[in-house]
Amino acid sequence: MLQLHTIRENKESIITALQKRNIDAEPMLSKIIELDEKRRSIQTELDATLAESNKLSKEIGMLFKSGKAQEANALKEKTAGLKEASKQLGDDLNAAATALQEQLYQIPNVPHESVPAGNTDEDNEEIFREGDIPVLEEDALPHWELAKKYNIIDFELGVKVTGAGFPVYKGKGARLQRALIAYFLDKNTEAGYMEIQPPLMVNEASGYGTGQLPDKEGQMYHATADDLYLIPTAEVPITNLHRDDILAEADFPIKYTGYTPCFRREAGSYGAHVRGLNRLHQFDKVEIVRMEHPNNSYAALDEMVEHVKNILRDLKLPYRILRLCGGDLGFTSALTYDFEVFSTAQDRWLEISSVSNFETFQANRLKLRFKDENGKSQLAHTLNGSALALPRVLAGILENCQTKDGIKIPDVLVPYCGFDTIA
Repeated sequence: MLQLHTIRENKESIITALQKRNIDAEPMLSKIIELDEKRRSIQTELDATLAESNKLSKEIGMLFKSGKAQEANALKEKTAGLKEASKQLGDDLNAAATALQEQLYQIPNVPHESVPAGNTDEDNEEIFREGDIPVLEEDALPHWELAKKYNIIDFELGVKVTGAGFPVYKGKGARLQRALIAYFLDKNTEAGYMEIQPPLMVNEASGYGTGQLPDKEGQMYHATADDLYLIPTAEVPITNLHRDDILAEADFPIKYTGYTPCFRREAGSYGAHVRGLNRLHQFDKVEIVRMEHPNNSYAALDEMVEHVKNILRDLKLPYRILRLCGGDLGFTSALTYDFEVFSTAQDRWLEISSVSNFETFQANRLKLRFKDENGKSQLAHTLNGSALALPRVLAGILENCQTKDGIKIPDVLVPYCGFDTIA
């Protein structure tokens, strides 16, 4: 959420910046300023009414002490009217503050200056590419057919038990999945990230804190009886560990990693681009989350990008990095780099990680602050990234590492899964 004083002081520059997202923000920002002025006006009137009421209360006490009961009782009638007025003003103030907050929730983050303009993912900017794309045999198979051939993932059983988008991993498929999780966590902890095992459900405040609510309410599974949400990513519970915290500068950097299943209600669609592991309702992901001093957050973002690069180098998967354009940028992000692995059998790039800097956008919602060297409270910066999302990494391994003798497991995973080939 953008800070209110930032909107008031930089309205025109924010309007210009949000044009990169193809948004005309002028009406929304004008409405926010109008609501804020209304709220301030009501607050001023309420403060004056309460002050007058307090003043009269003191006068009444003095009059009673002086034996002037008749005058005191006359003033009591006046204070009764002031109390009624202050109650109404308090209700009006709460309504104005709620309307203002709801309007603030509708404004996305301001893109970083390096974000390219654009409308769709076709306008994203490729900034890096690495790894050799393997040349496969003519009869090479996509991962959903390999999964069936080697009996390692059963999509039909998932449909039987739950529904589409909930695969069942079996035998070496389950072991490879577990190996990837352990390997990612080990790489992250070696890089200084503290491992966290968070809850898989969060309350509404947590959803609002990281920006999933109200923006992505329709994509989250909601346990309505308990008013809890299944997490779409470990980012949500882990970042909320510091909701309402006031940190010291010495606490930075705060670095967490966590493995969780993730749950997302995706819009129904069909075709090869959503087959198999390409798009799921439940999937495993290892996340990295950071809380940083504002002066260091973009250096931290670069460090996170290099960290994900090193993991993909270890796996020997061909990948590229995209800087997302304004039209494809997530609601809460100021700058996002997407990592995509090349799926040779599908002849397409598959997104496997997003690494983002949210600057103060989430921290403002979370009330995540720190005391600077002058003892003044400032908003921290938050960042997160997938390191990594498993389904498409697994799809890339199955497709790119297939041979006529089976699927060759990347060397770094062999100690984790206990086999070097799926055959």
